[in-house]
Amino acid sequence: MTAEAVIVTMTPPSLPDWVFPPPQGFVAEDLDHLPDLPAHTELIDGSLVFVSPQRHFHQMVIRRLCNALDEFVPAGHAVAQEMTIKLGPRQRPEPDIIVLGPNATITSGVTCFDAADVVLVVEVVSIESELRDRYRKPVLYAEAGIPHFWRIEEINEKPAVFVYELDPATKSYVPAGVCHDWLKRTVPFDIDIDLSTLYMPGTR
Repeated sequence: MTAEAVIVTMTPPSLPDWVFPPPQGFVAEDLDHLPDLPAHTELIDGSLVFVSPQRHFHQMVIRRLCNALDEFVPAGHAVAQEMTIKLGPRQRPEPDIIVLGPNATITSGVTCFDAADVVLVVEVVSIESELRDRYRKPVLYAEAGIPHFWRIEEINEKPAVFVYELDPATKSYVPAGVCHDWLKRTVPFDIDIDLSTLYMPGTR
């Protein structure tokens, strides 16, 4: 008996159409119509950005800060997470937390908010998002006129909040302080938060 080689031809799996961007890049409305997009997909500079699985620090700080902000936002304002903001035709990022002003339209079918409705954006920096959170996204938020931006970094397993305010003359953010132990602010509203409550190593 002679052995015969068996050649198996495998057909590569077909890729979804959204893997191949149009020549001009994607636009903000595409996020509502592209099928089977991974959760938390963002649009930055016309390109789709996919988010890696998040660490415990990232998830806990977001959840607890949302709960804390709910205690301080004025009437008519709202705290939201896992929602995108339309900043321009080719810009639709998803901040970790946003605070909406009283003019925002909030209904069950809303999939994103306009920049004009946002008074504060918060980004909790992770390893994979470090460049976007520190450099590109703050520029986009400032150019869109969002008045307040906070960047949260993990320093020695504790959250540190880097606070920025918009300079309307330059449409860029200027530093307004770094909070390591306590977040106490009077803008965009009165805030008084013990940062040690946002993350305690070893707790659930």
